[in-house]
Amino acid sequence: MKLVLKTAPAVEPVTLQEAKEHLRLDSGTFAENVDVTQSIAPGSHAITVGYTLVGAALEVLGYSAIVSFQSGTNGATGTVDVKIQESDDGTTYTDWVGGAFTQVTTANENTTYEKEYTGGKRYIKVLAQVLLAACEFGVSIIRNNSEVSDDDYLTALIQTAREHVETYTSRALITQTWDMHLDAFPDKDYIELPFGNLQSVTSVKYKDSAGTETTMTVTTDYLVETNGDQCGRIVLPYGGSWPSVTLYPSNPITIEFVCGWTSAALIPSKIKSAIKLMIEDLYRMRGVTYDKQLYESKVVDALLYPKRLWRF
Repeated sequence: MKLVLKTAPAVEPVTLQEAKEHLRLDSGTFAENVDVTQSIAPGSHAITVGYTLVGAALEVLGYSAIVSFQSGTNGATGTVDVKIQESDDGTTYTDWVGGAFTQVTTANENTTYEKEYTGGKRYIKVLAQVLLAACEFGVSIIRNNSEVSDDDYLTALIQTAREHVETYTSRALITQTWDMHLDAFPDKDYIELPFGNLQSVTSVKYKDSAGTETTMTVTTDYLVETNGDQCGRIVLPYGGSWPSVTLYPSNPITIEFVCGWTSAALIPSKIKSAIKLMIEDLYRMRGVTYDKQLYESKVVDALLYPKRLWRF
């Protein structure tokens, strides 16, 4: 028997928000999570050629940051140019590619412009030049100090934890499609399918020795037993028998089936709790040298043990 994942789950048993709530990330209010730093104070700024008006720098590594350029009224024919620079050490700065704002003239003044900083440096700052006439403006850096920079990492941990639970329990936790390949039809009147929570059997096909493929017909050639959260089965109807042909030498029988709970809400709370505990362990102990005792969790095992499918 060979099993091949055909369609991976479209959603996870635990959402990113649920994982973050479990880890107590982003638990503050919007006001608590956001801070604003005036890089260039608002007001009327005199002519400065060559980006010599330098704003205050701010550390942004590990945060999401938006630079907000608030334009006021320009003097007659006056223009304002603002750009973002970045730095690893807070000393040597270079222009951030894509960090230049649209030049503000009297035609597009009194407007707020924003750019999200998506670079990977530790510090950013803004520089401005004012040409031809004094202009009113200010630049602020808005920083979200919740741990949103870990979203991608947490998303990967959710998948990792789910896959581990599936391996441990021999279950498919949430809707996914598999192909099961067999070398021969069984000598009994049923074929047991793995992973539990069988939703449907898409097709049962076999190839004869010449490579000609035949698709069997449900209800006529076989019946489907979903069997709740246990292993589903393909069963011969009364008086039926498996095809008696010489089969193709390589993976002659292919059964495509859909399994797993249909929504995260239906997954038992013990399994979801185990996934959250695993995410917490992986998140808190990243970078820690592997230690068997450190990574073993008797609580996780206790939660998952009753949900294991022993047949596979």
